[in-house]
Amino acid sequence: MDKIYPVGKLPTEDLDRILQTYASGTDDRVLVGPGVGQDAAVISFGAQVLVAKTDPITFATDQIGWYAVHINANDIAAMGAVPKWFLATILLPEGKTTPVMIDQIFAGLSEACDELKITLCGGHTEVTHGLDRPVIVGQMLGEAASDQFVSAGDAQIGDQIILTKGIAIEATALIAIEKSDTLKNTFSEDFLDTCRQYLKYPGLSVVKDAHIAMETGGVHAMHDPTEGGLATGLREIAMAAKVGLLIEGDQLPVLPEPDALCRHYHLDPMGTIASGALVMTVDSAYSSQIINRLAAADISATVIGLVQPPEFGLQIRRRGTLGPLPTFNRDEIGKIFEAE
Repeated sequence: MDKIYPVGKLPTEDLDRILQTYASGTDDRVLVGPGVGQDAAVISFGAQVLVAKTDPITFATDQIGWYAVHINANDIAAMGAVPKWFLATILLPEGKTTPVMIDQIFAGLSEACDELKITLCGGHTEVTHGLDRPVIVGQMLGEAASDQFVSAGDAQIGDQIILTKGIAIEATALIAIEKSDTLKNTFSEDFLDTCRQYLKYPGLSVVKDAHIAMETGGVHAMHDPTEGGLATGLREIAMAAKVGLLIEGDQLPVLPEPDALCRHYHLDPMGTIASGALVMTVDSAYSSQIINRLAAADISATVIGLVQPPEFGLQIRRRGTLGPLPTFNRDEIGKIFEAE
């Protein structure tokens, strides 16, 4: 019987095989093309590069427009570029779409574009058969100087690994939004409201995090961990750069609300959807400066590990004991919704 994939991103190894087999084209202006761990494509335009990204949003239906802009902008910023132009393909559910829903979606798009100084410059909108909720496929374009972009494949042996904010930020907001009715029997409304507000504080956006780090200097690679959580994001960096990683598990920042929700649902925070955090590998001479400048902007950041030679593998140290970095074949958040 042929393998059936669960909901979520394809397993890293399978995606790598597919891209290696089927990626096509030989245009030498494509400086960064499709690959595991690469947040966006980079195309040369001489002194400038165009950075292009597409990502769908299927959760957070009440704020899906706002969400789509920020999630796509994160991947542009993780390449060291500035997000500038956004297009959206908006697929709406048959029998459920109302003018109020459409206005809400476009109001969210407009709000997020205004926040990040992005121009909404095109797209497509339709009511689509077979959907039970809106889906937005976003396309974000950005730009950078030709010598100023970075990619996950540029991580260097000896780099320190820095994580901003904390893990499972996105999961915290999604769970509180999607499961509010059942969680109110366990958690207070104030707690759940705090969790829902994780979309904006500490927030899903890492555009400011990336800008400050790039402006400070010493950044070799950045990556936006999303589905599969921090562990998958780290694995993707290692695959892209062909390096090993030593992660200090005792240093991983888990904020109180993500910790409480992950414990409630028996989720491992390391494998739980993680937008809102930015992973970067940096020259150790710059790490303190980057952390201090982020702190001055009210963005916490922590050194969580070190890039190692490839033969070291991917290891995590907890309470002085080394072990393999955990692998998640699907995002932990899937456990919550699998029975629906």
